Amino acid sequence: MTTSPAMILVEGLTKTYRSAAGAAESVTALADVSMSIAAGEFVSVLGPSGCGKTTLLRILAGLAGDYQGRAAVRGTPLRGPSRSVGVAFQDANLLPWRSILDNVLLPAQVLRLDMAASRRRAHELLELVGLKGFERKLPHELSGGMRQRVSIARALLHDPEILLMNEPFGALDAITRDNMNLELRRIWRQSAKTVFLITHSIPEAVYLSQRVFVMCSRPGRIVREVAIDLPDERPLDIMASPRFGDHAGELRHALDHPAAAVRPAALEAA
Repeated sequence: MTTSPAMILVEGLTKTYRSAAGAAESVTALADVSMSIAAGEFVSVLGPSGCGKTTLLRILAGLAGDYQGRAAVRGTPLRGPSRSVGVAFQDANLLPWRSILDNVLLPAQVLRLDMAASRRRAHELLELVGLKGFERKLPHELSGGMRQRVSIARALLHDPEILLMNEPFGALDAITRDNMNLELRRIWRQSAKTVFLITHSIPEAVYLSQRVFVMCSRPGRIVREVAIDLPDERPLDIMASPRFGDHAGELRHALDHPAAAVRPAALEAA
């Protein structure tokens, strides 16, 4: 029986930032990071500031090279930005003089896609993220949460297989962030994309994910892998459930005591 390659495969990934002052001042951001992510899976990476989470995402986005180890999408090594990957950052980075529709269409111009087809796709995506009717608005006319929805629609315009997200809701207030997490779960289930999320929030990681990888402080390593055992249907009040609390406690312990964390499940099963 043959199996298709993982959507995202990382093996022995190590990234060192070299200093002009010499090797003594070089910084190792990632050390021997390995993970395998299946097509359509939602995974999160959780860890303290400076642990290399963003470096890992930038490598997967094809924005950072010169690393040791392997990073591949569907078995193809990453050599730079890939059409298979879309990225949404913490700052929506919308162009203030362009309408919401034209902001979503920006990748079509950069990638020289068919504009008529891209315009139809943009309308579909704005409806998917709950912004139908806002096509002609300017970014300053939208709330922070709405601007992040535009960012997600823009990242999905060229129909990537993978959506990388770097703290996309980190600047939002708690209530808006919870509502955006609810929306992101809905968008993920409807679009069937593979989602890779970077976050500092334990509740966010538990609520959104099927699996959570915990990283320790620099040099960044994966010290724990937690499979999230919650129903696919996740109303916000599931955060008050005992099972949710158990997962949150497990992740908190792994963050606070990385040296004592259980080895990743994938390694235990090997």
